[in-house]
Amino acid sequence: MRSAFYLLAIGLLTSCSSVNYVAIETYNPAEITFPENVGKVLVVNNAVPQPDDVGCQLSLFGTKQDTCHVKTDSALFATCRGLGKAMVDVSFFNDVLLYHDATRKDDVYYEDKKLTAEEVTALCDETGTDAVISVDRMLFEIQKDVVAFAEGYVAGDISVKMSGVIRGYLPGRPNPLATVYMTDSLFFSESAYNQMLLDHVLPSMDDAARASGEYIGMRASPNFVPHWTRETRWFYSGMGAHWKEATAYARSEKWEKAAERWQHLYETSNSWKTQAKVASNIALGYEMNSELKEAYDWAKKSYDLFKKNEGDQGKNTRLLYLYVEALANRIRSDKKLNMQFGE
Repeated sequence: MRSAFYLLAIGLLTSCSSVNYVAIETYNPAEITFPENVGKVLVVNNAVPQPDDVGCQLSLFGTKQDTCHVKTDSALFATCRGLGKAMVDVSFFNDVLLYHDATRKDDVYYEDKKLTAEEVTALCDETGTDAVISVDRMLFEIQKDVVAFAEGYVAGDISVKMSGVIRGYLPGRPNPLATVYMTDSLFFSESAYNQMLLDHVLPSMDDAARASGEYIGMRASPNFVPHWTRETRWFYSGMGAHWKEATAYARSEKWEKAAERWQHLYETSNSWKTQAKVASNIALGYEMNSELKEAYDWAKKSYDLFKKNEGDQGKNTRLLYLYVEALANRIRSDKKLNMQFGE
């Protein structure tokens, strides 16, 4: 059985108090679940590039230029390429193909136009794929500013805002499997001794659009394939031999040995606060070993103790509430990930 919770401790930050923070990476399912028979996927550009003079602004030394033009047709293909590459890197589908041509021939760039069921079937038949992921609209707003400083150098900034619609399609279905709305932005900033040198180090507006398209395409990939995310966990420390031994084991990522010391503290302590803290720690030990149900049970014990003695608004109560919710979400996600892998 595949688990969504391969956990990797990637860092540890120790606070001045008795709470120690641990950075972890977790494996999470795709937001969208394709049927089990989908092995090959086709990424398609179904968007229309906006006119060269739409959505761009150029300011040189405080003066707005009326000759600003940016080509976004290659940026649209860069979006598809970034999405496809990010999906290939995950190795979830058997193959991910990039369609060689744009599918739309109209010039209504601002329209979000879905692929028809007939178009999806034709694309899958032509390429031997089982599903289509289509960029149905992608718009760019690009602004470049170049300024001069009294110290004798110039600086340039380019900001690119992107907004788009990406859909998943299956042949034989009248409607898309899922629709994803994306918004993001990317910034470029450089300085040089003169404008000629600045033009060498700062990308052109066309290049900035292409880089931004690839970026938002990569950012869209977690909607379609499983992915790693970084999260933060914590454990409590305290005075005494068992506390110190457990903390030392935790800091060296020997979670089973740390859990043994915490379990001893839980069973021998008469203090509700000690029991609440070590229950939370034990939950972390189980989570680090991908035993999520046990982790949830111990986190719930800790939460109930803090809530009973500190109230709903206590700092530790609120902290444990978030942990309990995170573990509950992980348990649900684990089932979804197993389903996506057909297990």
